[in-house]
Amino acid sequence: MVKKTEDSVMHGKSAETSSPTVGYWHLWADEEGVTHQNSCRLEAFEKKTFAPPSPDMWVKRLTDNVDDITILVLQPGWSGGWHRNPRAQWIVPLAGAWFVESMDGTRVEMGPGEASFGEDQLARPDAEGREGHRSGVVGEVPCVLMLVQVSDPPTAGRPCHP
Repeated sequence: MVKKTEDSVMHGKSAETSSPTVGYWHLWADEEGVTHQNSCRLEAFEKKTFAPPSPDMWVKRLTDNVDDITILVLQPGWSGGWHRNPRAQWIVPLAGAWFVESMDGTRVEMGPGEASFGEDQLARPDAEGREGHRSGVVGEVPCVLMLVQVSDPPTAGRPCHP
């Protein structure tokens, strides 16, 4: 099953007065070690000063535990076998498109500006030898990904929790 993200930009009554929500995909493992993907929303943004003297803006801090920021360039045709993310990580395509397929058969395609939180470290091999997820480039242009790896420990059975 191929899924596309919903509008990932803010939703709300008014961009000025209502806290926005921002869409992302969450790749997670259930208690049996099977991976799934859920369309989730970041909520509870705060309007506050972030970079004085600029005006207030909507802010949502996800974690203080950033370990690494990496840029990957995947060439057309690149496809990874079944694997787990090395650690919990936010993945944001900057150019091109890619897909992520979870063990439950869900395949999500993402393009520039969409986001995924990869948290499948607790996945376990199934009878078919699948573990974690597969991913690969969609289309005929390179896919540029930004990864923000965090040291927050993975949790099982909790979709949409970051």
